[in-house]
Formats: sequence, C-alpha cells, structure tokens
Amino acid sequence: MPARNPPPPPGLVIVDKDRGPTSHDVVGKLRRIMGTRKVGHAGTLDPMATGVLVVGIERATKLLGHLSLDTKAYTATVRLGQATDTDDAEGTPIGEPVPVDADDAALRAATAALTGEIMQVPSAVSAVKIDGKRAYQRVRDGETVEIPARPVTVSAFELLAVRREGAWCDLDVAVDCSSGTYVRALARDLGAALGSAGHLTALRRTRVGPFTLEHARTVEQLAEDPGLSLDLAAAVATAFPRVDLDASAATDVRFGKSLPAAGIEGTYGVFAPDGAALALMADRGRDARPVVVLAPAG
Repeated sequence: MPARNPPPPPGLVIVDKDRGPTSHDVVGKLRRIMGTRKVGHAGTLDPMATGVLVVGIERATKLLGHLSLDTKAYTATVRLGQATDTDDAEGTPIGEPVPVDADDAALRAATAALTGEIMQVPSAVSAVKIDGKRAYQRVRDGETVEIPARPVTVSAFELLAVRREGAWCDLDVAVDCSSGTYVRALARDLGAALGSAGHLTALRRTRVGPFTLEHARTVEQLAEDPGLSLDLAAAVATAFPRVDLDASAATDVRFGKSLPAAGIEGTYGVFAPDGAALALMADRGRDARPVVVLAPAG
C-alpha cells in the first residue's frame, strides 16, 4: 500500500469567504486542500455573506467552540422599504413596498436605539435550535416558527452612507456585536422602527474576535498555496490571555490536572517552557482547571 501523507500541523486558517458557498462548502474544500478530514469552522456565515470565516485544522478544531463565543464585526447594506421572509435578499418579498419617510438624523436616531444591550428575535430561518431542531429546518418542513427574544449586545451600529431611489432607501452600516447577534434581524427591526420594513442586501464579516480580513485568504488563494494562517501556539496566544508554565506544571496539565488559579477572568491559554500550547484553562475558585487539553500526555 502507498504510504499515507502525514497530517498537516494543527492551526487556524482564516478564510475570506466568497458570496455563494455555505460555510460547510468551505470546510469541504479546505479538507481537500489541507489533506485532512479534521477541519471545522467557528461561527457560520450565510451563503450570501462574505468575509472572515475561522477554520480549525487538526487539534485546533478544539478551539472553535470557544472562538465562536467572541465578538464579531460586519459591514452591511440594509434596504429599507421592503421586508422578505428571510430578512435578507435571498428571501421572497413580503407585502408591498413601504417608502421610508425619514431624514438622515432620524436614521441615525433609529440605529442608535438598536445599540447597546437589546432584546432581539432571531430570523425564522436562523440556525437557532428549537427543541433540538434548527429553526431554518423547521421552516423548510412547513412549520410555523416562533423564536423567543434573547439578549444581545450591539456595541456599534454606525450609519456610513445613505442612498435613496424611489421607494428604496439603502444604508451602508458597520456593526460591532456579541456572538449570537443577527445583522439580518437588525435590518428588519430598523425598518419596523421607521414605520417601514427592511432587509439585508449585503453582509461582510470583517472580524471574529482578534482575527480580521488582514489575516484572511480566499479559497482560491489557499488552493494555490496551502498553509496555515496561524499555527496552534500562535492561534492560542492571539485569541486568549497567555500563561507560561514551568516543566512540572506543564506535565500536570498534559495529564489533565488542575493548577493554582491564575487570577485571570475567562478562558486563557497555558504554554510549556518550549512555547507549545498545552491547554485552555479557566479559574474555578482557587484552582485552574483544563477546559480543553491540546497536548495530552502520551
């Protein structure tokens, strides 16, 4: 039998996703490009959306659930004057166009009202689970979906440009928000607040946590020149606070043992004396306990 190629080193690939493919499509292409089945992504992007998609390779897939909880930033275009059944341009228009009668000052006041800690109802075709089943799948199965409002944080909802044409009013906006915030829902709610309707016509994610478009390459670029954006140690050091251990503590972590608390809020990365990323840990009282062991003993 021919020898198998060795697996690629663990790390992150920051993809600049094109409009059209799903996040799952991107993962499938990266499996072929990187030569491994152990590929996953943090934070789904809709097919119409472009921009930053964080992809984990090999052991770095263990980081993804923690990266997906981080803040995100977007640029987007909101069309006021028309609702759709998906709250974006991929959906079917609902009802007749409703012209927007609002000057720029009123538009800025409406976006400001949707900034801060707010209660948001996700789109009916979102990936939110209802009794263990994705909302979008329930809609596809012909069910009527009602999703309860939930708290999200919109740190910035900035109006960049306004273009008016007939019944339409297109707004270019920048959004900085917590994980779980739906920009489509912001477009819908902005239209409703102005006595009209709204949906997204374009969405580009510019940042996931510390990872920006500056780190990103397209799938086509990766196909021509495969490689990681950050190796495992660099990924952990970029995304989490860092604690360096001595040899004895490093051995304990490799065996999944607790350490004395580091006094750091939230999840942080711990590193061996040689710079290798060992684990993600979190303080629990006086102890620090492993959340994910990245370099187990043996």
